[in-house]
Amino acid sequence: MGTAERLIEATRELLRERGYVGTSPRAVQRRSGVGQGSMYHHFDGKPALALAAVRRSAGQLRAAAEADPGGEGSAAERVRAYLRRERSVLRGCRIGGLARAPDVVADPELRRPLEETFDRLRGRIAAVLREGRERGEFTASLDPAATAATIVAVVQGGYVLARSAASPDPFRQAVEGLIALLDAHTTA
Repeated sequence: MGTAERLIEATRELLRERGYVGTSPRAVQRRSGVGQGSMYHHFDGKPALALAAVRRSAGQLRAAAEADPGGEGSAAERVRAYLRRERSVLRGCRIGGLARAPDVVADPELRRPLEETFDRLRGRIAAVLREGRERGEFTASLDPAATAATIVAVVQGGYVLARSAASPDPFRQAVEGLIALLDAHTTA
């Protein structure tokens, strides 16, 4: 792994663990094993390094959002698989966690990858739900866009509930409750 890659990966981990304010250039240097001169050779400062890390995390989440509901089975089965997939629940979402950071949401450039990622995730899930509704798998009353927003909100809220309880159980309970609500809209 090259120097820039080590810096980005160290920043990604620190942002997840400590948030934006708690991710100092010195902590990034210690975690990555890269000196100050090398860090500033690759990045102008903390905002540029954080942006690179946020973009990397956002790209990975978007790639997963494309792959997760794209497998085999009915639309309902694919959405269930997305909701039940293995996650590091107690670590939280790399992107959702950054939305709590005032410095991130106040900076349009840092906030943009978050917004784009959640828009794309909602859009991908809505497309699967729309496909299922068109195939007759879901009732006509299911609103794909609103339901996709609910799914993303439940997953993000589930992370918060699990972290606050120091247990993955509230996350699982939220997911299973949402699946029960979705099942009420399935026709089969």
